[in-house]
Amino acid sequence: MILAIDMGNSNTVIGGIDKDKIYFLERLTTRQGKTDLEYAVNIKNILEIYNIDKKEISGAILSSVVPPLNQTILKAVKKITGKDCLLVNPDMKTNVNIVMDNPKAVGSDLIVDSVAAINEYKLPLAIIDMGTATTIFVVDKDKNFIGGIIHPGLRVSLESLSNRTAQLPHINLEKPERIISKNTVDSMRSGILYGHAGMMDACIERMEDELGEKLNVVATGGLAPFVIPFCKHEITVDENLLLKGLRILYELNK
Repeated sequence: MILAIDMGNSNTVIGGIDKDKIYFLERLTTRQGKTDLEYAVNIKNILEIYNIDKKEISGAILSSVVPPLNQTILKAVKKITGKDCLLVNPDMKTNVNIVMDNPKAVGSDLIVDSVAAINEYKLPLAIIDMGTATTIFVVDKDKNFIGGIIHPGLRVSLESLSNRTAQLPHINLEKPERIISKNTVDSMRSGILYGHAGMMDACIERMEDELGEKLNVVATGGLAPFVIPFCKHEITVDENLLLKGLRILYELNK
């Protein structure tokens, strides 16, 4: 089993995975003030909750979009497992050709998602990752990562709306009964969920027009299950996509 870690701006996902199964998957809040010891304690606690001996961990890999915390997490993993942790970087072997203006600037999470998606889904693909930002990127039929869009994430949009308006409350993401809502809270839910779904549908349609062919679409990220039911496109939700990609990258580069 390897320890696979995805450090995002809001949450850090920690999982245990091998070729056969996912043993655990947990989320921590990403905080730049935490020390390597604090993250080490978090990792140790997760392993203990799932009754996993650190000796069962054969290796580790980290994908990060928070560079200031990279060394902190790498040291934390070393403290707990005694093993060096691979860090996802543009020079890794990925089997994906990054066709971008600056390939080294592509987020590691997007690379990892792409590695997993081309291994499991039919090309060409649109890959949606719903986190702090919502990203939609395309991998063509020749395994070229050719670009896409970055949009403010669902919670970022919702928090901005609540924080910047005096009379709009903070709300949870329950399913609205209808799009033409009868009260403020339901109107906000309808706006954020139907609006985000409409944005994704429109982007996918325009991407297909530009590419000249139909795209298979897969979505991942903790917020995907809230929004995908409101989309008109057929979209596969794979909440473990990034974890699978990390395992593949580890095998390619260990």
